[in-house]
Amino acid sequence: MNREQARIKAQALVDRMTVEEVASQLRYDAPAIERLGIDAYNWWNEALHGVARAGTATSFPQAIGIAAAFDPALVRRLGDVAATEGRAKFNAAAAHGDRDIYKGLTFWSPNVNIFRDPRWGRGHETYGEDPFLTSQLGVNYVKGLQGEGEVMKSAACAKHFAVHSGPEALRHHFNAEATKKDMAETYLPAFKALVDAGVEAVMGAYNRTNGEPCCGSAALQRTLRDEWGFEGHFVSDCWAIRDFHTGHMVTDTPEESAALAIENGCDVNCGNTYVYLMKAYEKGLVSEAQLRRSAVRLFTCRYLLGLMEGSEFDQIPYEKVECREHLDAARRASEESCVLLKNDGMLPLDRAKLNTLGVIGPNANSRAALIGNYHGTSSRYVTVLEGLQDALGDDVRVLYSQGCHLFRDREENLAVADDRLSEALTVAECSDAVLLVLGLDETLEGEEGDTGNAAASGDKLDLLLPESQRRLMDAVLAVGKPTAIVLMAGSAIDLGTGAEKADAVLLTWYPGARGGSAVADILLGKISPSGKLPVTFYKNEQLERMPEFTDYAMRGRTYRYIEEAPLYPFGYGLTYGDCRVAAAKRTASGVEAEVVNAGGVDTDEVVQVYVQNEGSENAPRNPRLCAFARVRVPTGETVKVCLDIPADRLKVVDAAGAPVDEGVPVFYVGLGQPDARTEELTGHAAVKV
Repeated sequence: MNREQARIKAQALVDRMTVEEVASQLRYDAPAIERLGIDAYNWWNEALHGVARAGTATSFPQAIGIAAAFDPALVRRLGDVAATEGRAKFNAAAAHGDRDIYKGLTFWSPNVNIFRDPRWGRGHETYGEDPFLTSQLGVNYVKGLQGEGEVMKSAACAKHFAVHSGPEALRHHFNAEATKKDMAETYLPAFKALVDAGVEAVMGAYNRTNGEPCCGSAALQRTLRDEWGFEGHFVSDCWAIRDFHTGHMVTDTPEESAALAIENGCDVNCGNTYVYLMKAYEKGLVSEAQLRRSAVRLFTCRYLLGLMEGSEFDQIPYEKVECREHLDAARRASEESCVLLKNDGMLPLDRAKLNTLGVIGPNANSRAALIGNYHGTSSRYVTVLEGLQDALGDDVRVLYSQGCHLFRDREENLAVADDRLSEALTVAECSDAVLLVLGLDETLEGEEGDTGNAAASGDKLDLLLPESQRRLMDAVLAVGKPTAIVLMAGSAIDLGTGAEKADAVLLTWYPGARGGSAVADILLGKISPSGKLPVTFYKNEQLERMPEFTDYAMRGRTYRYIEEAPLYPFGYGLTYGDCRVAAAKRTASGVEAEVVNAGGVDTDEVVQVYVQNEGSENAPRNPRLCAFARVRVPTGETVKVCLDIPADRLKVVDAAGAPVDEGVPVFYVGLGQPDARTEELTGHAAVKV
């Protein structure tokens, strides 16, 4: 059925409810109404990178790693995998009468906030710092989750609307101030793209935006529903409505907070403030019409999901969970996500020349470093160490040392500091080559309240590795063996002199529960790395010259406004091939490029087109991404790529937040940005057309 048909049915059902029953349905844990044949339903479920928090499911790389693949078709496939497994798990749970949290079909994903500051702990939940890339990937994940049939396979949610990216410690009382230009140019485009694509739900953020709490903002609702025509339902972030009277101090009581949220379009409350709705109603703070309006939106969604009348998706069996085709899709995502940041020729490893390989570091055999946050449970985990052991078999001896604790100065409480260091040095000395597996995990970067990083509430204080890992890195590199650093993290890390001394650096992000197998295949040359950075990797010292973390102005932030050369630029990533854009020309619909691989290895590449409106006063400081395509480039061959660039991507945003035609659009076509640092790192310049 279409939305209007579902809305009519929802209206008829809600009309039969008492006002008390209506109010009960606006909680995330909506109870059953037996007299009307309505089952209990819990709206809270997660599928950021696979179905999360409800037992076994296929585990994809963390969202930031998925973004590094620059592969919208893959993202759409992953969305469909998550929806299929979500249905399979829902069907199985419902058959046993289990309608608990994380068991429903309304997934609060994707996170399309802009990763504007490298310190933000939740940045690895996003698709990076670029509004265009985020929009393209977010739209495809939504389409994968929801499908395009008359019945939604599952319901996606665009979060967190709208200006939200830290600091985590302040989110319950913080006011994010953004200009009309920054709103329209940076913070809103991805949300609008998802609304245009038919996303069913939007989640409000914890913070205020320009003075109004996001889950009770008249201004944001006008943008969402009046300007963009959003027809789905709106959900609060969890316990965000409580923040109205405990953090933001815009109301005095729970009843007033509930009333403010309902009045401004928040249909379902993740939290417990809506248990006060009836008191607010009795006090005249909310009307029955407002309550019924929200209930109709929610039951429209339930009809669209086929929950009220059944659908073909009811037949999806539990056996689809972690089936081979789903695991293969996750494996492909792991392969495409890894970014080769440096290679002086050490990679890929030549197993024929290896007798002993040393694998050292706190993330080498860590399951936590595979999965990021908002993760599900895998029936099998393959760490980097295990992946290498499986791939090398008995041909190469693999020596292993943890080397150090992830962040503490010792592994054993009764030992002296650096108690694993001598073992690590011994392993390095006994090895022909060394892989140093370092980085973070969800205990060091993540959501406030969810991580062990209490000092910064999940955010990072700097861009350096923990001190214990820095000491390990320096000591192992000083041994002098050929050494590659395998970096597992969800955000910018400055390895300092370690990156200079290492022979290679491979960034794997959090590659998924079985990601160690893909990482091993890349290290051993079975697959060429092909990921590109969806965020800028800054030098740690550059934080001192960036705006304050609390400043949401874009000046000096992200590749579009950066004013000095970064450590590694947005869009950058090496391969085992030697590819370049040999020629490019404009076409009636965009750009055509010729990509040549002069290297000795077949590889995927990501062709990127950036545009700068020369002569425009309102264009970002640097050229911005306007098109991209992942292509396969066999060794010695030339591949032609056509990229469509609609006219609206060439507009710039003025101070009033309006898109305008201004300046002369000039395209730069390459395998990264048209900046000096990318040219220095790759040896190839973008082609100007």
